[in-house]
Amino acid sequence: MVTTLSCAVLDDYQGVAHELGDWKRLDGRVDVRFVDRHIPGHDELVAEIADCEIVVVMRERTPFPAELFARLPKLRLLITSGMRNASVDLGAAAAHGVTVCGTASNSEPPAELTWALILGLARGVVTEGAHFRDGGPWQSTLGADLHGRRLGLLGLGKIGTRVARVGAAFGMDVAAWSRNLTPERAAEAGVTYTASKEELLETSDFVSVHLVLGESTRGLIGAEELRRMRPGAFLVNTSRAAIVDQEALLRALREGWIAGAGADVFTTEPVPADDPLRTAPNFLGLPHLGYVTRRNYEGYFQGAVEDIEAYLAGSPVRTLG
Repeated sequence: MVTTLSCAVLDDYQGVAHELGDWKRLDGRVDVRFVDRHIPGHDELVAEIADCEIVVVMRERTPFPAELFARLPKLRLLITSGMRNASVDLGAAAAHGVTVCGTASNSEPPAELTWALILGLARGVVTEGAHFRDGGPWQSTLGADLHGRRLGLLGLGKIGTRVARVGAAFGMDVAAWSRNLTPERAAEAGVTYTASKEELLETSDFVSVHLVLGESTRGLIGAEELRRMRPGAFLVNTSRAAIVDQEALLRALREGWIAGAGADVFTTEPVPADDPLRTAPNFLGLPHLGYVTRRNYEGYFQGAVEDIEAYLAGSPVRTLG
């Protein structure tokens, strides 16, 4: 007799997971259900997925700390979109006999969204678009130029390098800094090597964050760093919220230390309705859309099906940890 396993696909906000993965390949072996709402509390989450041997998570929307693994004794396979998920305690997963697997992920979408934020801030797109719809003033903002201005990149990995290429196409002077960046690597990417974070912040008209969150990058941009930026400069963060001190950013916006900021990542997601950043002046926020494209989702959910099949065959692929 074949035993049918239970699988929950969490945080399917757009309700598209069922159509973007070939789940029928699991028929007769795995019963798959899709959860289209975010479940913030552990008690409610455990009640929802306690019967599941397999859980699929979308990026870091639902963290899996040690305490949660301890409350899910039936869980045997956890799949995350992408091959890195800092919100999953891999040590706890191993200790509880849970295999953790990932999927492929594309670096183009977050680089593209970075430019949506930069352009939106530079040309007052949200303000002008709202005025157009509600009959407000015709031309109320004065745009910031990109051509001839400096784009400073904190981090020059896959995403940062893609952002740099677009900046160069706009005729910007692109510079970069990170603790591990070398002049040779910067030259290879066609950008100006900056010896210090402070120099990058002081000389850039647009600063964009493209670093992995870790002990060395947590709080990397605080009040001191924001004060070093030019009053007419913009800060964009599409990496992780904790890299930028959120309280300092809020103060910088309210007191006009910088011209504006854009972010696609936040300390708590979904962002609470009363979060002060929602109404901060000159702030352009998006609901963590960097990776949210059809091509990425197709890769995530089809990859999840492949991960499940490989696990059932006794040969897990794309394992983490």
